[in-house]
Amino acid sequence: MIHIAQLRAQLEQQFSPRACECSVSGDNSVTVKLYHPVSGQVDLVVSGLKVTNLGTPQAIQALVEELRYELESNRLHRSDKG
Repeated sequence: MIHIAQLRAQLEQQFSPRACECSVSGDNSVTVKLYHPVSGQVDLVVSGLKVTNLGTPQAIQALVEELRYELESNRLHRSDKG
């Protein structure tokens, strides 16, 4: 199982210049928030990730790919409205 600080550091490295907050709830699920460190604008929040599913480098890479997809989808939806 990955330590939450390691997960945050890896996500910040992958999604720079965004900052990342990771928190674990009582049911051992993880919430990840990606945001701009200066403005505080939140780009993505994902909840309900199981800590036990994040124990391998492959699982972390799959999470990174999923978060990239979600960020891109959010960006496309925002540009449709503007």
